[in-house]
Amino acid sequence: MRARALMVLGTASNVGKSLVVTALCRHFANRGVRVAPFKAQNMSLNSCATPDGGEIGRAQALQAEAAGITPSVDMNPVLLKPTSDVGSQVVLQGRVFGTFGATEYRARMRGEIFDRALESYERLATSYELIVIEGAGSPAEINLRDTDIANMEMAHAADARCLLVADIDRGGVFASLLGTMELLDDRDRARVAAFAINKFRGDASLLEPGIAAIEPRLRIPCAGVIPHLPQIGLEDEDSVSLERRRERRSWDASSQRLRVAVVDLPYISNFTDFDALELEPSVDLRFVKTPQDVADAHVVVLPGTKSTIADLRWLKESGIATSLRENRRTAIVGICGGMQMLGTLVDDPYCVEGGGTMSGLGLLPLRTVLDVEKTTVLARGELAAQTLLGIAIGTIAVNGYEIHAGETSFDECMPFATIRRSNESVTRRDGAVSPDGRIVGTYLHALFSHDPFRHAFLRAARSAAGLQPATEFAYIERDRQWRIDRLTSAICGALRLEYFF
Repeated sequence: MRARALMVLGTASNVGKSLVVTALCRHFANRGVRVAPFKAQNMSLNSCATPDGGEIGRAQALQAEAAGITPSVDMNPVLLKPTSDVGSQVVLQGRVFGTFGATEYRARMRGEIFDRALESYERLATSYELIVIEGAGSPAEINLRDTDIANMEMAHAADARCLLVADIDRGGVFASLLGTMELLDDRDRARVAAFAINKFRGDASLLEPGIAAIEPRLRIPCAGVIPHLPQIGLEDEDSVSLERRRERRSWDASSQRLRVAVVDLPYISNFTDFDALELEPSVDLRFVKTPQDVADAHVVVLPGTKSTIADLRWLKESGIATSLRENRRTAIVGICGGMQMLGTLVDDPYCVEGGGTMSGLGLLPLRTVLDVEKTTVLARGELAAQTLLGIAIGTIAVNGYEIHAGETSFDECMPFATIRRSNESVTRRDGAVSPDGRIVGTYLHALFSHDPFRHAFLRAARSAAGLQPATEFAYIERDRQWRIDRLTSAICGALRLEYFF
């Protein structure tokens, strides 16, 4: 029997669709329903590896976790990873399909690409009782409607009842709801069963006059008002959420908090790697773009990137590269593409990211050649030495996943970790550490999501910076299921789900 389908649409990006789907997956799983998430097409540089070696959006992995099931590539069959303002790498059913400009990609969307997405959906629909589908952006982008495979066309294919979510925190919530519904054609509009207002602060009774006035105009009921949930501690994949972290402030030199500067690369990817670190009470973490912010930090992180050479060029032109080379006090951590940039050379002979060769920052003795084959794999192991950032910390486990194109060769230097990939039976080295321990590089994403490693890192980084030990730690990993349950209680407690069944 084919699964029922409930779809969450949004009036815009970052209105909360991903977390509403997460909550719905947990809600129905708790009631014994075999439920799975699905997003036909996702544009995000926050991705993760599945156990079978594929690649999907980070949000769908969280949603699968909430449903109590293993994430699979069928849950996000089309993942777009922007490589420029007009082009993206297309990951189709977990594997790289190619890199296309916007016009070329749109010409393919309603052919093979949508067919493959429907193929993935049907596999899920025959294996589960309920599919909770997440839309993308807004369904009312009328300039894209004829090739949009993530919103109403998917709703029709799945025979889904739809919930339209709007974010009151942005302002203009009623206009957003009305404008969205007015721009849908009759067939699309008939799919929308109810709307919800998200991220409300204060007394919800103050909204009642507006809701009473807008329901007749929308011709659908309000399913609920969802409260604002600060510090929920769960991943937000949307790049709009990163914009809210870019507020320019001066570091507080008198504070005892560890100053962590994540370099805000033009093509930054997997910025959710730092969500857990940002929630630590003893950390002041910022995404920065200036040499001065880098120089004033205790720890500088070079994150992942979708365009290593382009971002390496930007590092040099911005002056940050010079700041990193000249500052002998600050600890430096490079993750994935960030590690590649710390080396002596990045070569792209197969035009994986546009081609070319560029010298790296020369802070670690490693060289990288980008390759067409992409590594997407889970990995776990332990630090190669019982030190971190030059501080003795004992044996510490590491867990994460690799998503990168290319191979890195290391000259004689200490590895960061000894790991075992999920698809291999042998151990291998990961990353590199400078002789003084101050500079480290690793291919492992999600390192900081694991409480023991993150706490050990903070102890080492604070000691290296001459700060007193932290007196309080966040336990993100330990409390993760509680956080998902808290999210579920708040969202599903506010929604009248009978409108959809």
